[in-house]
Amino acid sequence: MDQALAETLTGWRRHLHANPGLTLHEGQTAAFVAEKLRAMGVEVTEGVGGHGVVGTLRRGKGGASNRSVGLRGDMDALPIQELNALLPHRSTIPGVMHACGHDGHTTALLGAAALLAADESWTGTIQLVFQPAEEGGGGARSMIADGLFQRFPMERIFGWHNWPGLEAGTIAVHDSAVMAAGARFEIIFEGHAGHAALPHLTRDPMIGAGHCIVALQSIVARNIDPMQAAVVSVTVAEAGEAQNQVAARATLKGTARWLTAETGEAIETGMRRIAAGIAATFGLEAEVVFKVGVAPTVNHPAEREAAAAAAGAVTRVRRDLLPAMTGEDFSFFLQQVPGAFVWIGNGPGEGGRELHNPAYDFNDAILPVASGFLAEVAKRALAGD
Repeated sequence: MDQALAETLTGWRRHLHANPGLTLHEGQTAAFVAEKLRAMGVEVTEGVGGHGVVGTLRRGKGGASNRSVGLRGDMDALPIQELNALLPHRSTIPGVMHACGHDGHTTALLGAAALLAADESWTGTIQLVFQPAEEGGGGARSMIADGLFQRFPMERIFGWHNWPGLEAGTIAVHDSAVMAAGARFEIIFEGHAGHAALPHLTRDPMIGAGHCIVALQSIVARNIDPMQAAVVSVTVAEAGEAQNQVAARATLKGTARWLTAETGEAIETGMRRIAAGIAATFGLEAEVVFKVGVAPTVNHPAEREAAAAAAGAVTRVRRDLLPAMTGEDFSFFLQQVPGAFVWIGNGPGEGGRELHNPAYDFNDAILPVASGFLAEVAKRALAGD
């Protein structure tokens, strides 16, 4: 990538960082993407599955040019107040920031579009998928429901995520699972409210919730094969209105993560069993809401090797990293067509440079690697590699 394009991409990325679009509110980002694509001569379709944008590049007629490939970048920001007070391009939207690097992902895909539009060595069709609402908003499923793969056919699809803690510019390719499936859960205990000084006249849901917090830890410790990765974390507890009242309701909220379907089923079954047992013990009513947000992100073998070969042509490659228990709704695209998802090192991950940290910022120095990887893997896929 020439220096002029790298500097342009850095400017675009910082503009997006300063003007983040919260999940399901990415309209301004989508308009920016569409404008830049059209300026490159790319065919643009807006409003796919919400604020999704698909750019289409075509070269050649018939034969090998019938091949097609998809490249994906996510666009949404998080409801986090940025703490980078001295950063010139810090967020201008109170309570919203790009704390996961989706500004960099979007920009890298624009960079790949620029590289591919100027490169006449390939033939076929490349679909540039700019996805909204990755952060728990169901953006991938919304685009699929809106006919993404029927309206914009692609034989394979590739994506990536920046990875703090991995050497900047290094690409990690996993053999199979890359990221975990995830669910958000709520456990609601209904009791009988009353005066805190007359507890015998109440049925205290707080007692049930307290026992449940502890008992839920037995799911991973005693119900899951120790060789299988799993997480159950209670992150929110809500109950009570007055210090001298036993509350009528207590609610626990949290997240669960797993890598195999069997583990996910065991977590949900265990959670429902524990809640019902505790409710029976303390004379309460219990309800469990278990909402799966993402499936496991699992690379397909042929596409994994294509990604590794493309990565090796661009930069250093790692093949030894374990999956992360974070979630990624690119997983739903991988359920529709073969593909692969890689990590690209963002550099040191300490001191606030971790994902979802209010002091995080994307490393602009990796944009040439990310754009170069996306362009290279697309060309190799179209060539039949």
